[in-house]
Amino acid sequence: MDERGAKTFVGNNQELGSPPDRELSNAGRCAKYALWSFLAAAAAVSCLMQWGGSLLISSDPMPAGVDAAVVLQGSVLGEKARVGGAARLLQQGTASRIVLSVPKESYWGRPIAPIAYAYVEKTYGQAMAERTDFCTTGPEVDSTEQEAQALAGCIRDHGWKSIAVVTSDYHTRRAGIIWRKTLRQEHLPVDLWIQGVLDPEFHAKGWWRERRSAKTWLMEFTKLLWTLTVG
Repeated sequence: MDERGAKTFVGNNQELGSPPDRELSNAGRCAKYALWSFLAAAAAVSCLMQWGGSLLISSDPMPAGVDAAVVLQGSVLGEKARVGGAARLLQQGTASRIVLSVPKESYWGRPIAPIAYAYVEKTYGQAMAERTDFCTTGPEVDSTEQEAQALAGCIRDHGWKSIAVVTSDYHTRRAGIIWRKTLRQEHLPVDLWIQGVLDPEFHAKGWWRERRSAKTWLMEFTKLLWTLTVG
């Protein structure tokens, strides 16, 4: 091989690189990709831990007055907190009436509305109980959307033009999306505000530290994603 041929061979070999060099280069790129992926995942987890609770919450500033404060169904502790929030709106003069969404009957066939009335009367007094209405739902109602559809008829029958939907704070963002959509579909010209109350089963700050709060966040976040993408 002459001198020119030798130089060409060396140059091509340097340009292409030997197999070990290429393997080291690929390994370096993989390591860098893995590092950046880990940092991105760590940042995402940190953001969720810091602000994840706020993703679920979206309460509206309340107006001077609404025709009714509609309390959505929830767990035992959550329902008591929601009724309490609606009672405060009534006491402040923000709401003219309270509306409780309740199942028509219990598991054992007993009507729920009289039991709920007795609870309101005992807890908040007869005057407030007399300003409380009940919208009953059937056994087929097991979601926020179905409850909104069922209560739309009750709202129409009473002729209310402005309502505040009272629910747990972690449920407010999804409830707002669903209720506004339902009112449009039902062609109900009703002004709507979403009012969140603190729920003893969920703490937005440090939600991951408690099993119940973490479980509530995971379920509600999954439902919110479903509502935004599919529902």
